[in-house]
Amino acid sequence: MRTLAKGKYRVRLAETGADLLATQRLRYLAFHDEQSPDSDVDQDRFDHICQHVLVEDRRNGQLLCSFRMMSFSSGADIPASYSAQFYDLSTLKDFTGPMVEIGRFCVHPQTNDPDLLRAAWAAITDFVDRNGVELLFGCSSFKGTDTHAYSDAFAILRDTHVAPKRWLPKVKSPKVFDYVARAKPKGDPKKAMRLMPPLLRTYLLMGGWVSDHVVVDGQMNTLHLFTGVEIKTIPPSRKRLLRTLSAALA
Repeated sequence: MRTLAKGKYRVRLAETGADLLATQRLRYLAFHDEQSPDSDVDQDRFDHICQHVLVEDRRNGQLLCSFRMMSFSSGADIPASYSAQFYDLSTLKDFTGPMVEIGRFCVHPQTNDPDLLRAAWAAITDFVDRNGVELLFGCSSFKGTDTHAYSDAFAILRDTHVAPKRWLPKVKSPKVFDYVARAKPKGDPKKAMRLMPPLLRTYLLMGGWVSDHVVVDGQMNTLHLFTGVEIKTIPPSRKRLLRTLSAALA
């Protein structure tokens, strides 16, 4: 991936151990404890086989957003993904095109700037176009494990965004919440969008789809929702917008 920079933000790949440590530290702040000491990090066995993307403030170098990417030549390799720990992804084994798993997407808890997410997606778009990627996928994370708190979001997901049967992930984890069967009868669309993680909202705007259940992860204090988007099905207007953002940062 190229380094992209314009305005307030610079997007680049992690190059050093210090870069990786910075993104692990940011992940801990975002996913675990906003008040944690500098020694606390979020790390796992996938970190050393992924590319890590950093979105920094150009003025002072502060890391404000990060995520990691794992590339696969086709669906035959998807059992090696992070998401495959939680989902039976056998339905995607027949996907023939290049795939990228986006993981650990996080934003600094004290930052709330839409341009930050636009910069991140500009970099993803650049990577997708340069590498012929045909499917983006990953686990979107709802903070906490209280499924009732997200009832409006689950109702909207059930009614409009569940994956087509040919790609639908199957249950693998021992603790899941079947929101298709148990969500409230009708959800409030505005409230639902406020409850959804930023990464998930963007996936859905691109025509993305989701699993029909969430995985309850008590260790991470998270509800994992498998999410995918086929590049060829992204609406043309959305593709133009993403490529305009990417060109502006190049």
